[in-house]
Amino acid sequence: MAARVKKDDMVKVISGKDKGKTGRVLRVEPKNGRVFVEGMNIQKRHSKPRTIRDVQRGGEVGGVIEKEGPIHVSNVMPLDPKTGDPTRVGSARDESGRTVRVGRRSGERFE
Repeated sequence: MAARVKKDDMVKVISGKDKGKTGRVLRVEPKNGRVFVEGMNIQKRHSKPRTIRDVQRGGEVGGVIEKEGPIHVSNVMPLDPKTGDPTRVGSARDESGRTVRVGRRSGERFE
């Protein structure tokens, strides 16, 4: 069965603190059922400053680092390729017999 959400898909968050926002999927963890969406569920991590020698080698300088946190896959909906509205995803066969993802709203293929 084809995956519902893949990397680089545009999705809309349908629940949680970022409800209503849209963004691009950066990473998918199918085992955990989580997706990382660009600019959503921002989490702050505090890191200690490194020594000067480590900084010269490319180590990170201390401070607050903001990065995307995981969102459960059930809390996002892919955007329809044709209309840009949230849609459920189905699967169909193309001309060569391969299974492809299609938007239920318009029947358009996901690329």
